[in-house]
Amino acid sequence: MLIGTILETSKPFYYRIIKNIFKGVLMATIGMSDIKKNVRLVVGEVPYKVVEFQHVKPGKGAAFVRMKMKSFLNGKVVEKTVHAGDKFEVPEIDYKTMQYLYDDGEMYQFMDNETYDQLGLSYEQCDDASKWFKDGINVDIVFYKGKAISVQAPEIMEFVIAETPPNFKGDTSSGSKKPATLESGAVIQVPYHVLEGDTVKVNTVDSEYLEKVK
Repeated sequence: MLIGTILETSKPFYYRIIKNIFKGVLMATIGMSDIKKNVRLVVGEVPYKVVEFQHVKPGKGAAFVRMKMKSFLNGKVVEKTVHAGDKFEVPEIDYKTMQYLYDDGEMYQFMDNETYDQLGLSYEQCDDASKWFKDGINVDIVFYKGKAISVQAPEIMEFVIAETPPNFKGDTSSGSKKPATLESGAVIQVPYHVLEGDTVKVNTVDSEYLEKVK
């Protein structure tokens, strides 16, 4: 009777234990054969996304994978070699679309489009994406374990050319490029016919000019 009462009143405690046990058992993991572009994995408690990989089969010894992975925390790209038997946890990453507001001198500020709540992320957390920030754009805030950790700019965006060298005669050969500074401060390579004040479409993932907006 007494034991039954203790178990009944301690349900939340035991439920937490059982939940944690099953969470550990059912936690998704990946190995060397699963490595490919855009796969997510946790290394040293940091969530990453694979951006480049190469399967290597040496003349002697076991095959392995050499990969480059991008941190969800600060956008930094690091290299890692994966061997047969290596296992990695798959992180649960969530995204929420929010509007970029401004730089307050210490952090970048964003606003939830539904609740209007404001969220601040450090310069380090926004490092890779901040060069694309411009007033009013919607970005994806990345959440890991319920905490906002970084931000991703839209893959395709339009920008006004703030500064670029003029188009000189003889500079129109196919494939010729020149540097151009966008309104956000990012610098990309553009064709010589693109001038200051023009609006261009850009792939922010590759920092690549796509076309001039008519």
